[in-house]
Amino acid sequence: MQDRNFDDIAEKFARNIYGTTKGQLRQAILWQDLDSLLAASGDRPLRVLDAGGGEGQTAIKMAERGHHVTLCDLSAEMISRARLAAENKGVSDNMHFVQCPAQDIAQHLETPVDLILFHAVLEWIAEPQRVLDTLWSVLRPGGALSLMFYNVNGLLMHNMVAGNFDYVQAGMPKKKKRTLSPDYPRDPQQVYGWLEAAGWHITGKTGVRVFHDYLREKHQQHDCFAALLELETRYCRQEPYISLGRYIHVTARKPQEDARITDE
Repeated sequence: MQDRNFDDIAEKFARNIYGTTKGQLRQAILWQDLDSLLAASGDRPLRVLDAGGGEGQTAIKMAERGHHVTLCDLSAEMISRARLAAENKGVSDNMHFVQCPAQDIAQHLETPVDLILFHAVLEWIAEPQRVLDTLWSVLRPGGALSLMFYNVNGLLMHNMVAGNFDYVQAGMPKKKKRTLSPDYPRDPQQVYGWLEAAGWHITGKTGVRVFHDYLREKHQQHDCFAALLELETRYCRQEPYISLGRYIHVTARKPQEDARITDE
């Protein structure tokens, strides 16, 4: 099993994700949560790690707000795109770029960080608990994690709405190796369990695209975007809608004292 590198489809990724209402809605809901997270952290500049940060949309916005961001990604093409975008936005001085898998980021950081962004990466990683352990190790006590992952419940619902009964019956196997369909859709309860077992304190759960992808009239995704965003915002932080999101965004804190360290 290998983790996904997007060097070969970076342009397709940018076009099909961030160039659509899917990406616009995802960013809008995500930033509602991030704004709350940042407000709780006070006015000081934060040391932020964007692990698997891709083209840097979220990292650059963090840098524009005065935070110092380290962006790492396995893909050289994604790093190149992120670096160029940061230069165009005039925030290069607030950013540091590292080409490496998230599992190896510890050796590239001189000090622990205050906030970790880990968005739409967990579903591409073969050994998820290992990378979560790495992120724990580089986060300061009291620091925050922003984790967004591809939800297997949303994948199942999407296929059922489309009438793909045989595919669901077969366990929804990935059909092609080189597509934007994630390799390892995640069970929310399993992800929550991993976090809690590692010592994280979960502080929030948000469904991302809880209605958008299920609309029968697809033109409404664009034509009625404002109304759709308002309704997504109204319902996305309550069940059963959290568990039906195509993605789920979890915020968590590392306790001030690492509960996993015991006295010798």
